[in-house]
Amino acid sequence: MDVDIWLRGENIATTRRLAGIERDAATWTDVDVRAVLEGMLDAMYRLKHPTQESGPIALRGLSWIVNPYEEGGVLIAIEISMGAAVCGPFAIDKTVLENMIARVLAAPTSPTVH
Repeated sequence: MDVDIWLRGENIATTRRLAGIERDAATWTDVDVRAVLEGMLDAMYRLKHPTQESGPIALRGLSWIVNPYEEGGVLIAIEISMGAAVCGPFAIDKTVLENMIARVLAAPTSPTVH
């Protein structure tokens, strides 16, 4: 799946490929959703800091929304101080995905924040 990233201070968006999410979105679990969100944040970090290794990711301090996509499915959009990222579209019910994201973000995470 691809994620489109806009870094603060840049005038263009960059698309990066996320790996590791193999299942169809309609069968996702909270683990899959966590992997997507962490992948989006990691892609942002790697774009901003291409020569640095990324570390553990904490899913806190981000704004998020699930939006319908005009051609079908839904998009996940997140924003942090570094910039914004949009991933999708995914063939999954909007409310189901919103609930999964809410659960994932409420769960304890590591102390490192990008």
